[in-house]
Amino acid sequence: MKVVTTPMCREVVVLAGITDFIVSNVPDSIDADLAVVLWETKISKPTFRVKLNTFAQIKDSIHSLADKMGTSPFKFNLEPYKPIKVRERKKIKVKVYSNFLKEIVTDMGFTPVDEPADFLVYPDYIREKIPAEIEAAGDRAIEIPSHKNVPINPLKRAHLRYNILEERLCTKL
Repeated sequence: MKVVTTPMCREVVVLAGITDFIVSNVPDSIDADLAVVLWETKISKPTFRVKLNTFAQIKDSIHSLADKMGTSPFKFNLEPYKPIKVRERKKIKVKVYSNFLKEIVTDMGFTPVDEPADFLVYPDYIREKIPAEIEAAGDRAIEIPSHKNVPINPLKRAHLRYNILEERLCTKL
């Protein structure tokens, strides 16, 4: 089976044990039987869609892809994120501007809310759309880098985002 993937999904394909594949920014332009892409990618060919926002999603994507392809995933050290002080974290209310960040905040044990919130978490690409809210939140506003401003490797990307949130949200614990 001929597989194509995007650069953002390459590491998942490798960790799923697939050795023969093509990497392309435009997977529809490649003659392939299957495209491994991010879940929100619009594409016309048969796809295997992955979610790579949380550590659990990355792990599930790797194992599901390996199952589909009949490969053995590489052994890798992907410790599931295990927050400490879960009860205390649930008390921290976070207003989140994006689904991918909401998934991470929830995975970390914090409580996403609309209003009132202890913190504001937003992706960098929305900064110009909510300047008043960012200013009002002051040092409680946390900007998280989006796809274009993070490592292409999903594990490194997740570590970066979790670490930023860990440093900033846990100041209230």
